[in-house]
Amino acid sequence: MISSTKLQRIAEIVMVLGIVALCQPWSLFLHRYGLTVIIVGLLTFMFTGWFGKPDGKKEENDGVFDVSDHHDGLKTVGHHDGRQHGGRS
Repeated sequence: MISSTKLQRIAEIVMVLGIVALCQPWSLFLHRYGLTVIIVGLLTFMFTGWFGKPDGKKEENDGVFDVSDHHDGLKTVGHHDGRQHGGRS
């Protein structure tokens, strides 16, 4: 059985090929069925996302930067004596 990630990639390629077929000026057959190819690719992509089983275990944060990992205010740079830095006095 084909994996859901591979099927999604195939559906993306089919959608791109449908756009190319729709925009090319040489073949009336490809132009006529370009929208149908795009819709088939879109439906395949959507149904694969809805019904496909995830392949493998995802990371906990999926590679997104999590700001809760950093502790604000615990490390200070320089000293704070009440003066504002960066402006003219």
